[in-house]
Amino acid sequence: MTRRNDPGAEWIRLERPRLGTRVTFANDEYFGARERLIDEHEPVFVADRYDDHGKWMDGWETRRRRTPGHDFCVLRLGIPGVIHGFDIDTRYFTGNYPPEASIDACVSGEDVPADGWHELLPKTGLTGNAHHYLSVDPGERCTHVRLNIYPDGGVARLRVFGEIRPDFAGIDGVIDLVAVENGGRALACSDEHYGSMHNLNLAGRGINMGDGWETARRRGPGNDWVILALGHSGTIERVEIDTAHFKGNYPDRGSIEAGRFAHAAGALAPEAEWRTLLPAAKLEANQRHVFDTGLADVGPVTHARLSIYPDGGVSRLRLYGRIGPRT
Repeated sequence: MTRRNDPGAEWIRLERPRLGTRVTFANDEYFGARERLIDEHEPVFVADRYDDHGKWMDGWETRRRRTPGHDFCVLRLGIPGVIHGFDIDTRYFTGNYPPEASIDACVSGEDVPADGWHELLPKTGLTGNAHHYLSVDPGERCTHVRLNIYPDGGVARLRVFGEIRPDFAGIDGVIDLVAVENGGRALACSDEHYGSMHNLNLAGRGINMGDGWETARRRGPGNDWVILALGHSGTIERVEIDTAHFKGNYPDRGSIEAGRFAHAAGALAPEAEWRTLLPAAKLEANQRHVFDTGLADVGPVTHARLSIYPDGGVSRLRLYGRIGPRT
């Protein structure tokens, strides 16, 4: 089972620009633009690259501070969420990383809130050229994050791990119960060597083969699988398994089981009781597969398990249904 040793193992990355998150302010960005802080790509180091300000670095970097105080930047989350942890990534910043950082959060309708901030992460020591996976106690849903660095320096990337808790009041009709914007999230999988399980429920179709969930080639018995939590319990009426861009590496078949569990731990337990929603069905390359007949009546459920046989890649999974009672 794949469950990484960081707070992003089963949480959504709330800072992703594709969810609408923006870096709305930085008090200084002389050496490195603030937008680089949430770049989707891994940071890189180019030894001989310079610009008008000096050495080009792939991250947010401020000038050397000569006055009291500290530097900071503000992120406005595209989808408000409850934060569970961070990765303050200082890769390639060695003599110019900040020795300490803290993080605040707030709820506001402004791009750059002036007040209402509360501390999520107290001042914490950093080292150069390293990931810093830091868990926090989840509080209320927030809309903004403020990264403070002491006193100055550069951070390659900031990752914000959390969950989305939408307001379902007044919703009457069929929705994608597992969509990220509706609070769905992947919890665990057998393998994600080539593509993250967290891509499965993103909005829109996959943009390329890297924008999906893909496992390594299976050389032994068994099959690959992924477990997802629905954003709200509900009755699933239609399933879509999309293998867009997967041509020589799509799964031969796919099946879906569903269950009702009070907590994520129940769905992850070896003794979890799953019921077959969609029996193993033949899949094709680079195609959206819609299943709206032949689904078993399993009632309101909270979690789903997609199994692929024997391995391969799936771009998106959609589970359309009507919301039901909470557990």
